[in-house]
Amino acid sequence: MASGSIHGKVSGAPQDHIQQQIGDDGLYENASEYIRALIRRDLQTRDLQTRDQAWDALQSELAPAMRADDNEFVAVSAEDVIRRNMRR
Repeated sequence: MASGSIHGKVSGAPQDHIQQQIGDDGLYENASEYIRALIRRDLQTRDLQTRDQAWDALQSELAPAMRADDNEFVAVSAEDVIRRNMRR
């Protein structure tokens, strides 16, 4: 993967916050390291949100079956499922 540079200007409160995060008093050696950490955290959060949304969708899809009475289910064999899927 090729690397590139992105440059941006930050001033005011955001700049002050970045300065507090770097150097002797902060957790990061420089602003670039801090920004990369923020991006990684953002990507992890997005992945978790996507996973949560998928889980919610699956639960919604399965909820009616989980509430159904046993007599509403029909037993099928693996061969039945394969035959049905081959017709699709």
